[in-house]
Amino acid sequence: MEQRNETRVPDLLLMEVTEDPELCSLLFSLFLSMYLVTVLGNLLIILAVSSDSQLHTPMYFFLSNMSINDICLSTTTIPKMLLNIQSQNQSITYTGCLTQIFFVLVFASLESCLLAVMAYDRYVAICHPLRYTLIMNSHLCGLLILLSLFILIVDALLHSLMLLQLTFCTDLEISVFFCEVVQVIKLACSDTLINNILKYLATSIFGGIPVCGIIFSYTQIMSSVLRMPSVGSKYKAFSTCGSHLSVVSLFFGTGFGVYISSALTNSSRNTAVLSMMYTVVPQMMNPFIYSLRNRNMKGALRKLIIRTPSLL
Repeated sequence: MEQRNETRVPDLLLMEVTEDPELCSLLFSLFLSMYLVTVLGNLLIILAVSSDSQLHTPMYFFLSNMSINDICLSTTTIPKMLLNIQSQNQSITYTGCLTQIFFVLVFASLESCLLAVMAYDRYVAICHPLRYTLIMNSHLCGLLILLSLFILIVDALLHSLMLLQLTFCTDLEISVFFCEVVQVIKLACSDTLINNILKYLATSIFGGIPVCGIIFSYTQIMSSVLRMPSVGSKYKAFSTCGSHLSVVSLFFGTGFGVYISSALTNSSRNTAVLSMMYTVVPQMMNPFIYSLRNRNMKGALRKLIIRTPSLL
């Protein structure tokens, strides 16, 4: 089989969202609407947190950072897919594919890390309330974000550099709607052992460690809450964790669905749809979950909406 060096790799082909031309306009409108809702919803969260001094706490600092990350992750995948639907051209340059892989790796992994950090924040707030402000100070919060981002950028660069070492076959069709490191590795004709080891190692670290951290945090929270004598205190403690638990379930639930689907089904289209949902639905739903379940956030959004006409 003919092989091509990475310096001469032609454009890659992404999977078509639909093979029915009559559905293109409908799907274009659907994904455009989802993207706009994601951007506007997360922007509202950012503006509400920044404009209300009562929300200048570690919990909402991490929430606003997650909203920024959600906008970035959606922007990495959806606009290119909309362009392909509109032009009915599924091609993407190899450089563009590597760029998309880099940013998807950074922002998807950062989402996982942010959820773990937010779980730790709730653990400190509920299990060590008297030391909360001392432990979760602004320096630690900023350091956690910057350190996570730095490590994830290094990891994404390493993946990208390893992909540059591969040679590819003549079949360069990716079986998902956006460039994903796993799918690009499958296209290679050269030895991918190191790439696969790196892939599984990164998944274990940036997926497994956050999940273990979240489980540990909520185990300690549950133990602490059950020892509280007042029913009102128990309800208040659980209510502060409800939104975060919903977001955690949505994000890791869709991610687990992608893994199970790829392992149990041979349908590349089903796996592709789940992969897209993993990078679209949680980011769109997060603002609704936090605004509907969080009293402070609802109050801040109400103030922001009332204040907006006067500013205009």
